[in-house]
Amino acid sequence: MLSLVERYPGFLGSNDNYEQSDIVLMGVPMDLTVSFRPGTRQGPQRIRQVSHTLEEFSVDLDRDLADYRYYDAGDVILPFGAVQENLRRISLMTSDILASGKFPLVLGGEHLISYAVIKEVAKLQNGLAVIHFDAHADMREEYMGERFSHATVMRRVTDLVGGANLFQFGIRSGSRDEFNYARANTNLFLNRVLEPLCECIPQLKGRPVYVSLDIDVVDPAYAPGTGTPEPGGCSVKEILQAVRLLGELNVVGFDLVEVSPLCDPTERTALLAAKLVRETILSFGRSVR
Repeated sequence: MLSLVERYPGFLGSNDNYEQSDIVLMGVPMDLTVSFRPGTRQGPQRIRQVSHTLEEFSVDLDRDLADYRYYDAGDVILPFGAVQENLRRISLMTSDILASGKFPLVLGGEHLISYAVIKEVAKLQNGLAVIHFDAHADMREEYMGERFSHATVMRRVTDLVGGANLFQFGIRSGSRDEFNYARANTNLFLNRVLEPLCECIPQLKGRPVYVSLDIDVVDPAYAPGTGTPEPGGCSVKEILQAVRLLGELNVVGFDLVEVSPLCDPTERTALLAAKLVRETILSFGRSVR
């Protein structure tokens, strides 16, 4: 597994003991199918770097990273221009993490990376539900002739788990065909995040759940550092509260994608992403105390 990754200074508070960790962070600097502004390949590293400005203690959860064991495996080494080879390598790394009984916490990178991760999780988790936070439906059958794109990723996920097992929150952009398909086949919640999530949590309890969070679900006033910003999104407080609420569920994997540092010289997007990662570790990890 280590031959496929490049190590960097890790995320805030991460340790060097893979075997004793129950969460493994994996960076995936893939940036091949973005349709507007590139730069997401720099996301994983910038999220790690700015994480060190945060406290390890979360006052909202009353939990501290010092009480959790998590390992930062570094970034998957990906060749430029080879989409399918990129996906193959992401799948291999995810498979190794899952085979070790670890929780994969994946930092993107563009949204297509989620397909490769979810594919491996779905092999091991019967009845997997996928929660999708995003501004965009990502439901195209193909985009510019390509079936594998950040614009088609959730359509490909429905191929894996079935549309009835996909729950989409915060969506506010897409083609007519995408919305027609989603309304007929998935659980689609337009423009809203927290209220419908609270309604869905009871029916998701007891099931394995994978969470995919595109940072552009948040309004670009708060998170401008993304490749395809879409006005009208949720607030920072909403998305943080949503992640904490998911601690009530059996979450078996998580990715955070589409942070593009080049688009945000203020770094507030990467900082929000780092805080979301901290809250994810504290919400889904196992405390050693």
